[in-house]
Amino acid sequence: MTVARGDESFEFRDRLPLLPLRDVVVFPYMTIPLLVGRLPSINAIERAVARDRMLFVTAQKRSEVADPAHDELYKVGTVVRVLQLFRLPDGTMRVLVEGICRCRVERFYWSSDYYTVKVAVLPEDRPRGPEPEALMRHVLSLFNDYVHLNRRIPDEVLMTANNITDPSSLAHTVAAHLLVKVPKKQRLLEVEGAMERLRLLSETLAAELEIVKLERKIEGQVRSQVHKNQKEFYLNEQLKAIRKELGHQNEFASEIDELSTAIKKARMPREVMVKAMKELDRLAKMSFMSPEATVVRNYLDWLVSLPWHKATRDNNDIREVERILDEDHFGLRKVKERIVEYLAVLKLTRKNKGPILCFVGPPGVGKTSLGKSIARALGRRFVRVALGGVRDEAEIRGHRRTYIGSLPGRVIQSLRRAGSKNPVFLLDEIDKLGSDFRGDPAAALLEVLDPEQNHTFNDHFLEVDFDLSQVMFICTANTLYGIPPALVDRMENIRLPGYLETEKVQIARRFLVPKQIAAAGLEPGDLRVGVPAIRAIVNRYTREAGVRSLEREIAGLCRKVAKRKAAGQLKGPVAVTPRNLQRFLGPVRFIDSEVEKKSRIGVANGLAWTETGGDLLTIEVSILPGKGDLLLTGKLGDVMRESGQAALSYARSRAAQLGLDKWFYRDIDVHVHVPEGASPKDGPSAGITMAAALVSALTGVPTRPEVAMTGEITLRGTVLPIGGLNEKAVAARRAGIKTVLIPRANQKDLSEIPEDVREDLVFQPVESMDEVLQFALERPVQGPAAPGPHPDEGQATQYAH
Repeated sequence: MTVARGDESFEFRDRLPLLPLRDVVVFPYMTIPLLVGRLPSINAIERAVARDRMLFVTAQKRSEVADPAHDELYKVGTVVRVLQLFRLPDGTMRVLVEGICRCRVERFYWSSDYYTVKVAVLPEDRPRGPEPEALMRHVLSLFNDYVHLNRRIPDEVLMTANNITDPSSLAHTVAAHLLVKVPKKQRLLEVEGAMERLRLLSETLAAELEIVKLERKIEGQVRSQVHKNQKEFYLNEQLKAIRKELGHQNEFASEIDELSTAIKKARMPREVMVKAMKELDRLAKMSFMSPEATVVRNYLDWLVSLPWHKATRDNNDIREVERILDEDHFGLRKVKERIVEYLAVLKLTRKNKGPILCFVGPPGVGKTSLGKSIARALGRRFVRVALGGVRDEAEIRGHRRTYIGSLPGRVIQSLRRAGSKNPVFLLDEIDKLGSDFRGDPAAALLEVLDPEQNHTFNDHFLEVDFDLSQVMFICTANTLYGIPPALVDRMENIRLPGYLETEKVQIARRFLVPKQIAAAGLEPGDLRVGVPAIRAIVNRYTREAGVRSLEREIAGLCRKVAKRKAAGQLKGPVAVTPRNLQRFLGPVRFIDSEVEKKSRIGVANGLAWTETGGDLLTIEVSILPGKGDLLLTGKLGDVMRESGQAALSYARSRAAQLGLDKWFYRDIDVHVHVPEGASPKDGPSAGITMAAALVSALTGVPTRPEVAMTGEITLRGTVLPIGGLNEKAVAARRAGIKTVLIPRANQKDLSEIPEDVREDLVFQPVESMDEVLQFALERPVQGPAAPGPHPDEGQATQYAH
């Protein structure tokens, strides 16, 4: 094949060695050095030099491919002539080649150790006339601007381009010196026709010119900023020297420098950084003795010490978290499940948005210690804020800096103490918050405990936003009664019922006994407390929902043994049994009364919910001669007194069915008493208990001692649902009750009751008072009484008293 180029002509065969190129496109009329290191490429060059020094070069589509196949190479390339060849010591070659003409690959061949290709020459047209001339001038004008703006292209290239008269040659020369990526250069090489190539070249040059102009503009802005910073530094140094000469050297210049360094290291958000630098600039201009300087310095100290970006890594091993929670606390299945669910969601979504939990339960069930255990399981830091008695809104949000001695609120103070932005934050006793003329702290907590707002929590002292969304807030409360409804709505309430007897025994055996033995300075072998002894302590010396009293009794036991050991009287291990327990703890404090175990008339077992858990409530009714009055004693609240009146109205309305005279109430007084008169009692759930005791007293039919009941009564005898069923069931089991009468509407709540309790109790759903009497009384009441006249004053009427 013969190709003419000006006065020269080049001959080569249609099958040439192939040299693939990375990140380079070779154009005709272009002379370029190439560094060759791949073995097939070296073999191809050596083959070409041994024959006619002619090669075919084309670009790879992906430069990272080390050994490209034929489908990873562009089909259009350039036939080049090898001008010089240098062999380098490391085995690579440096080759100087000159582009001859464009060719298209028709077929690829693989020789023994390199590629060869069969090529066809792509013709070059040479258009004449005013349009090609105009396009050439436009391209030269754009290229002239491009070279002047881009310093990486030498001016000699521009002179060479201006002397070219052939459109095709000009297009190849300009395209060869453009600093664009391989796909754009390859497109310029593949375009057919000089006119089309010049048009595409004009578009490419115009786009590149815009980019180069933007680069120069950005470079100029950066340079001017650098000059400005250098100027400010120079002037500041001069100002320092002048102050030093005048004796006005800033006494706390080193402190200013330290604060500036600390601000840069704190990785604050941008708006906080701007605020801090503004305050630092104010501080630098103040007098050392100015009171305002102390305020600003204190403010900056708080800003730089907060954990803006410091966070601990969560423990993502769910099994390990479950193990730690079980190791620290016995039971509490629902709470542990919720923590593991949160960790699972965090592990799957990678979104660290902390939940807001509220543990509600009686004292001593482990709400506060559970917070510490959660922090240990998750690998987070733990902070606790006691809210009992807090009455000032500024305790939460902080004081404004206008006040002397102002500080941030407890939330920001605790985060600074934690040193991370994602601690476990325990707000203890949130139901004990108060309010007065200084504001309502519960209202301030609305923002803290709202997941949609707390990412921009604004403390009055800081006056900048702090992100609390990654904090895991845990609140504790004995009851939800004193918490505002809006605050309750923002929290996920998890109820912790009182511990069962078996749970208390396990807690004491696993945790409390070893802890108190160590606290008393005893060795593990000095004191042996078996399960029967622990069960005796639980039943005879404590009556609580939690385990605080149990721990105190065990501590007293350990102190008795420690006293004997310190006096040298301990000759061997002390074994505590139910028989010798009184020698250590004194007389039994709680005894189940015998009368509670027997059938009785006018007495019924009710179940009550208290802040310390559930409790058994014995209601007594006595029928006395009188004038139809109802007397309610035992420090009862208004709701409970109304329940007693409703019970009496029910008995009057059902007098015939109960075998009573319809005028029975005219010559008697009914006295309803609830023992433990010093304790206030209220609520509607004792309604059916009062009615059962009243019917028992009026009819003389005793109640079953092993049956307890809870439910609200209406005038028609309908039993309405109640709350606190879990705690009441635990109290019934603790008191030895066998059957519990519950409203049928509460049947859905039985699944929340622990399995051990459900196994030991029979829950009987009831809908009406007739069903209650059927299960609560030992025998059915007498049939309807014959109607009679109203009794006279002198006529005796018999009632069971």
